[in-house]
Amino acid sequence: MKEWKISFFNKDGVQDSMTISADTCPSIEEAATLVRSKLYPVAAELDEVNLPDTVASPVAKTLKSQHSVEITAITEVA
Repeated sequence: MKEWKISFFNKDGVQDSMTISADTCPSIEEAATLVRSKLYPVAAELDEVNLPDTVASPVAKTLKSQHSVEITAITEVA
């Protein structure tokens, strides 16, 4: 399993990161779900409803629009 570093700006605009183990690089949506579970554990239990005509990556967009948290990079840890 590889180690991946998810870099993001937190709600205070400060660069932050978390490291995860996964076989493949997580998508932005998967990374957003992991970041949300770290920062907002109660909200992480809620399902994002993705109905037709809704935006792609609902968790990533919700983090950015409602919590000012933005994923900036996903890199492999050497």
